[in-house]
Amino acid sequence: MNHTNSQEESQRKAKPVAPKVKELIANTQSVILATVDAEGNPTSSYAPFVQVDNIFYILVSFMARHTKNLASGRNTSVMFIEDESATKQIYARERLTLEAATSQVERDSEIWNNVVAKLKETHGKVVDIISEMGDFILIALQPVKGSYVNGFGSAYFVDENLEIIEHRNDVNHQSK
Repeated sequence: MNHTNSQEESQRKAKPVAPKVKELIANTQSVILATVDAEGNPTSSYAPFVQVDNIFYILVSFMARHTKNLASGRNTSVMFIEDESATKQIYARERLTLEAATSQVERDSEIWNNVVAKLKETHGKVVDIISEMGDFILIALQPVKGSYVNGFGSAYFVDENLEIIEHRNDVNHQSK
């Protein structure tokens, strides 16, 4: 085995720790959303978020197509991704993709009030304005499972607690 293959093998077996996943989330202000409507038509969008007790919360308007999809209770996919300007390799951006169960939080409930306060603390006074608008609702995104990628050949399954479970693929990329 040559030196390059040995490095690749070591990299594949070097399992990242959960704090690395949590660091990516902490360095991200918005989450990318992938939703589907009742007819199966896809919609992608984004929303600023906060995380409370391993649940992600977004404040979204019914004027946006994705909000109806989220409010329907259908599962969605969310992605946290390294900023393009910070990446060393555009093809291998660090990212966390999660399947998430969605639920709407009741307006003026204890959870609503706590999360809206945290959204304001994180994203500013605009939250005071939009949280009072009737078309804005608070959606909880509960992670189900997902994957974390931090380079070529470095992809891992992630559980609902955002913990690394195992390497996603023991087969290296194949040469042509």
